[in-house]
Amino acid sequence: MPLTSPRRSALADQVIAQLRAQITSGEWPVGSRIPTEPELVEQLGVARNTVREAVRALAHNGLLDIRQGSGTYVVATSELAGVMNRRFADADPGHVAELRSALEAEAARLAAYRRTEQDLRQLDALLERRERAWESGAAEAFVEADATLHMAVVAASHNDVLAAIYADLGGVLRDFLRADVGAVLRPEAHMDHSRLVEAIRAGDGERAAAEASAHPYGCRPGPGALGGVEQTP
Repeated sequence: MPLTSPRRSALADQVIAQLRAQITSGEWPVGSRIPTEPELVEQLGVARNTVREAVRALAHNGLLDIRQGSGTYVVATSELAGVMNRRFADADPGHVAELRSALEAEAARLAAYRRTEQDLRQLDALLERRERAWESGAAEAFVEADATLHMAVVAASHNDVLAAIYADLGGVLRDFLRADVGAVLRPEAHMDHSRLVEAIRAGDGERAAAEASAHPYGCRPGPGALGGVEQTP
């Protein structure tokens, strides 16, 4: 429905709110290209300058990235996520890996105690999707499937604050995972996440936490790992 307002500044605020809602709802997921400026003008029923003002505001806040000659892309789902992306773009990969491990281990421990049957069905479906993505050999599809599975584990913790923080860090974690995985999936780098899901299903918090913290990605060697590849004793 076209937006109407006698004041341009108020109208721009309405457009910003509507575009933000389409981002936060997942209608425009991270990594997707939003409709072109003429398409938004037609959809919203507002002037081109109003659309341009709204898009620039969201780009300034870190939700959108305007790429000349390519389009405008969603890069974060909230202003805080945009800040996180900028703040930690040049962070030490090992430090990012340690943060991810800490958050996911606690989330998995809580998920083992709090998960519902619906959570388990979701985890099973996303685990299967992750395996299909790996078998396809498509690195980007695997990154998204792996990240979505871990996000579901965090959601199963039913700790809204932990889930919100993890979501705001989602872009940072995806970027570092993407860098670790590279353009080609390496068979020796694969890690079976079925043990993580089974530990959550069994209600074994300590085992779930151990499995979550044992993922090989992170650009830093650790116990049993070297260069991001799980090692067999």
